[in-house]
Amino acid sequence: MSIKLGFVIAEFNRDLTYQMELLGEEHAKFLGAEVIDKVLVPGVYDMPLAIKKLCENNEIDAVVTLGIVIEGATEHDEIVVQHAARKITDLSLEYNKPVTLGIAGPGMTRMEAHERVDYGKRAVEAAVKLVQRL
Repeated sequence: MSIKLGFVIAEFNRDLTYQMELLGEEHAKFLGAEVIDKVLVPGVYDMPLAIKKLCENNEIDAVVTLGIVIEGATEHDEIVVQHAARKITDLSLEYNKPVTLGIAGPGMTRMEAHERVDYGKRAVEAAVKLVQRL
């Protein structure tokens, strides 16, 4: 039985989240999993509703979030990641389905973000392991 994944991908910093998406898909195939649905959202803060929709799909075993939050002049990046991470955890528990945090940030420069695109791969790995073990 192939594990079926859904991806929620932030369009903000799309050059980097696209790399995360490609690495995540490649790693899913390597692990014998399949990405059956993807939802692009404007940014990390906008992920919860898309995650909820994918969690409601009984064909999807786990949801992987992919996003990059780069430090700005204010603390906006910290607020975005903090609230998104909290809601992602809530949705995982509400739907009794793994929702993994493939979001790099906050407090990163663009160069640091580029070095962390492998967070997508890590989030896929966590999703597959959680489905197998639960």
